[in-house]
Amino acid sequence: MSAAAAAPSSQADPRVADVRARLAAAHAASATAPEKAKAKLDAQGKIYVRDRIALLFDEGSFVEDGRYANALQPGLPADGVVTGRGTVDGRAAVVIANDPTVKAGSWGSRTVEKIVRATEMALREELPIFWFVDSAGARITDQVEMFPGRRGAGRIFHNQVALSGKVPQICCLFGPSAAGGAYIPSFCDLIIMVEGNASMYLGSPRMAEMVVGEKVSLEEMGGARMHCTVSGVGDLLAHDDAEAIELARLYFSYVPGSWRDHPPTYAAEPPATPLTRETVPERESVPFDIHDVIEGLVDDDSFFELKPLWAAELVIGFGRLGGQTVGIVANNSMVKGGVLFTDSADKAARFIWLCDAFNIPLIYLADVPGFMIGSEVERGGIIRHGAKMVSAVSSATVPQFCVIVRKAYGAGLYAMGGPGFGPDATIALPTARIAVMGPEAAVNAVYANKIAEIERQQGPEARDRFVADRRREYEEDVDIERLAADLVLDSVIEADELRSDLLRRLAYASRRDRHFSERRRAVPPV
Repeated sequence: MSAAAAAPSSQADPRVADVRARLAAAHAASATAPEKAKAKLDAQGKIYVRDRIALLFDEGSFVEDGRYANALQPGLPADGVVTGRGTVDGRAAVVIANDPTVKAGSWGSRTVEKIVRATEMALREELPIFWFVDSAGARITDQVEMFPGRRGAGRIFHNQVALSGKVPQICCLFGPSAAGGAYIPSFCDLIIMVEGNASMYLGSPRMAEMVVGEKVSLEEMGGARMHCTVSGVGDLLAHDDAEAIELARLYFSYVPGSWRDHPPTYAAEPPATPLTRETVPERESVPFDIHDVIEGLVDDDSFFELKPLWAAELVIGFGRLGGQTVGIVANNSMVKGGVLFTDSADKAARFIWLCDAFNIPLIYLADVPGFMIGSEVERGGIIRHGAKMVSAVSSATVPQFCVIVRKAYGAGLYAMGGPGFGPDATIALPTARIAVMGPEAAVNAVYANKIAEIERQQGPEARDRFVADRRREYEEDVDIERLAADLVLDSVIEADELRSDLLRRLAYASRRDRHFSERRRAVPPV
């Protein structure tokens, strides 16, 4: 400031000076964490809210709204939440970030109003939202002002549902997300949880003990690892705040800014270890890690797996094929034989909906014996959950490619985007088999009584010959060449040709019609 500008002016108004002084004090109050709060953050391994935002956005791009919310009340800088816009690698986005140093990040009436306004801005401008959640929930003292009304907390969830599928919603959960506030992450496309600090629960352990008599720890009730391994609510575990934000930025690089756009493209890079004819074991009884196929198919180091710790018999995630984002849905025979369960069906369905919402082509890598059977899974609603996955496959209008890596038996073929679901192509490797069920199960199902009779009358050797003959007949009936000849399959190629084949097909399929059905909405089996 120049000397002339700094000199007192005869026109100076003391009221303006007072306003400036008070605004400067309010601004400074939320600029850094108070000493005591900073010590607590450091002890928890957390980063101050504004430093979190600085890690997210490009330098100098952040524009904040509502910084002086509740400035007349001491101890409530910005009313505990920072909102505004910035750019992530040059792409505009909204951030809504709780400040845990302000009454544990709890919500007051102005907190809710700021969040509602930010979501309205995202709806109006069709901007993606990064949710930085670290909140103890509502302030009971403010419940009448912030809970029940038309612009109360419920409006946040309403707007999140309106934003779903319109723009990406990405949540970094750095601390608690309690009671009704736990629904904010649940409406997001991606939930990254910081291990040791993040938690989600509708009722705290103390409340559970009071209401239902259950004694449980916070980690058992709603900790990060529990949600990423057991409930499936969490998508990714992060070691600390910085890694969570890095993962959020990386995820954002795979998705468009809104439903109207396509994902960003990058320079193509060949796989580090290309697919070969030896990548997939020829005997279907030999388990192998499907990640080897994925890594050999997509661009080098481009596979971004989601929910890796939950329902691991099915692998989902984004990869890049020739620099273009694709969604991968793949059975993993290394885990539970690759059989589909209720959780894996849910995992697939939501991912397929996500890809379809944001114009991301889907590649199914099928090596599936089918859906799990037995009384336990039937009681768990596996038919309902399986139908959910099939519904998602059926209604997706993005380009879809079904690759039969090895086996695709029963409804597993349907759930993995088989020929009956109108994929842009059904491609088989020479290792592939397609049938209602595997040869052993089929022969036993059809000839169980005959097999028992032959064994009783002629002995085990005659039984084995009969079974071998029937199995050979069955395998001839579903021979892969016959399926190609009957146009069940569009192509049978070697593994080392798969990447180049899919690259060409993706280029042509980009012009496909995205219309599915004329109606108000589906009634999905949930």
